[in-house]
Amino acid sequence: MTSANERTIASVTHLSSFAQYIFPLGNFIAPIIIWSAKKNDSEFVDFNGKQILNFQLSIFTYSLILVAISLPLLIYGFVDLLGTNMSFSNFDIDFDGFQNQKITALIGIAIVSFVFLIFLKIFEFILIINAAVKASNGENYKYPLTIPFFK
Repeated sequence: MTSANERTIASVTHLSSFAQYIFPLGNFIAPIIIWSAKKNDSEFVDFNGKQILNFQLSIFTYSLILVAISLPLLIYGFVDLLGTNMSFSNFDIDFDGFQNQKITALIGIAIVSFVFLIFLKIFEFILIINAAVKASNGENYKYPLTIPFFK
């Protein structure tokens, strides 16, 4: 059975990852500070600290992958688009059929990647709230789709 203090600290550890909206890397720094200060005092706090850090590192990894996919494609697509014959006076764009499809596909993949990134951040927000509630109830919570960096 976990004490009320342990549940509160574990819950605050999860919620501290929202510090990312206040200062850069706050989603790592704030949980690390709380976890490292209290991990030896409680197995429950230690477990929850590892979970939030694993989750934040996983979200960061997934975000980097999505940005690495979308950003170069978007840049290449727009550079390729600007290199074609365009008439801005009457908004007629003269493309080769294949060239038009290639640019559309590249920009489409980039947009889909950005949409996935937005959904990933929404997913992150919801799961953090859920984990904080579970921790405040004294339950161990494992985030889905998390790479176990800390065991």
